[in-house]
Amino acid sequence: MAHRLWRWVADHWVLVIGLLVLAYLFVPIGVVAAMSFRESGHNAPYTLQNYHFTLRNWAHPFGAGGIQDAFLLSIGIAALSTVGATILGTLMSFALARHTFRGRSATNALIFLPMATPEIVMGSSLLALFVAAGVPLGFWTIVIAHIMFCLSFVVVTVKARLAGLDPRLQEAAMDLYADERQTFLRVTLPLVMPGIVAAALLSFSLSFDDFIVTNFNSGSLVTFPMYIWGAAQRGIPPQINVIGTAMFAISFLLVLAGQLRSLRRRSA
Repeated sequence: MAHRLWRWVADHWVLVIGLLVLAYLFVPIGVVAAMSFRESGHNAPYTLQNYHFTLRNWAHPFGAGGIQDAFLLSIGIAALSTVGATILGTLMSFALARHTFRGRSATNALIFLPMATPEIVMGSSLLALFVAAGVPLGFWTIVIAHIMFCLSFVVVTVKARLAGLDPRLQEAAMDLYADERQTFLRVTLPLVMPGIVAAALLSFSLSFDDFIVTNFNSGSLVTFPMYIWGAAQRGIPPQINVIGTAMFAISFLLVLAGQLRSLRRRSA
């Protein structure tokens, strides 16, 4: 029996390593999910000693003081940042992938700089820019900072989708007497849309959980990550675990729905 098990592991060692890595990544998420059902007031927030299961935290996810305002603020900032970064990043992706112009290579190199630069550098640089320009720190400075932070990720994601697009499909549409506008709306855009949606989801996630850039440019506002940072010094309320688990579940369901839709299209 042991020999057969070892033989199976030797034949599927890549799969085994992948499963172990996934388990390692999901253990913290599992702990957060377990703590979301833990009754507060028993020992430290993240211990399993004297664990008492309860649904009270899920029935009142905004029971902790100030958590609702911080959560809604982060949702609003992430939504606006996602829209702005997705529109600008998609336009830049088409320009870089479909057109040749002077400075194209330098632009491609500059796109990766925000991704490679530490967030503390970007946050402090934007703070210096806003202070020098006399812009009061607050909601819109956070939105602008998040758009600049997420823009590179959107460009890279959409550009990768455009690179894998078969140009013969658009040529076939033009041969069938479709003009440039019709070809773009009925052929190019639907084919690129999965990349745009993926870039938007990534941008929303990056904006929602950002702390460093936000901390530099938030002024007196408190976003959800900043609320967690402040609450960690006093003891994290279980409602934070509830919101974190719910956000992960929603993201997982969206990705699963996208994968199932892709499988249906392939099998059709």
